[in-house]
Amino acid sequence: MSDTSRFGLSRRRFLLSAAATGLAAPALAQNTTLPLGDDEPEFARRNISSFRALDWQPYFSNLNKGAILVDIDSRALHMWTEDGQYNLYPSSVPLSEDLTRRGRTSVIRKVDGPTWSPTPAMKKRNPEWPDFVPAGPDNPLGTHALYLTWTYYRIHGTHDTRKIGRRSSNGCIGLFNEHIAEVFGRTQIGTQVLLI
Repeated sequence: MSDTSRFGLSRRRFLLSAAATGLAAPALAQNTTLPLGDDEPEFARRNISSFRALDWQPYFSNLNKGAILVDIDSRALHMWTEDGQYNLYPSSVPLSEDLTRRGRTSVIRKVDGPTWSPTPAMKKRNPEWPDFVPAGPDNPLGTHALYLTWTYYRIHGTHDTRKIGRRSSNGCIGLFNEHIAEVFGRTQIGTQVLLI
């Protein structure tokens, strides 16, 4: 049983609940078919968007220190550990294309219980925001954060679960807190990251 299943959110359960709640509504307009079991409802068989498993080899030359691929369009984070274990997570992505950064980077720091300060650009857009938020339930970075080589860009958790599966961030990639805890535990300093 994968760790994702232990948290009660298997890939199949997420996809079915997302489709039922409308989170996957754009996906239902597509015709992608995944091999689901015979006990799955017809709407789940018709499509599951591009929220699908991927092979690492087209994107990375190796899995030294593991690899993370974030697909902005499908709003999914794909993770491979150094030994080839694979997990797929729904994510939040930047609000707009001008806030989105694509390309290769890597994890340079891991923080359990991160603090948060808005970037100068965020503060300019939202002068009412506080200058500093300590770790805790009001922190926009959730319970864990992976800092990337790109200044101000992170993969982090969120206490606001409504953001997952949406364009809702100021540039970062957000995960459910239970998912970022799992990714955090499997990520090494130097893990390769690719945003496409």
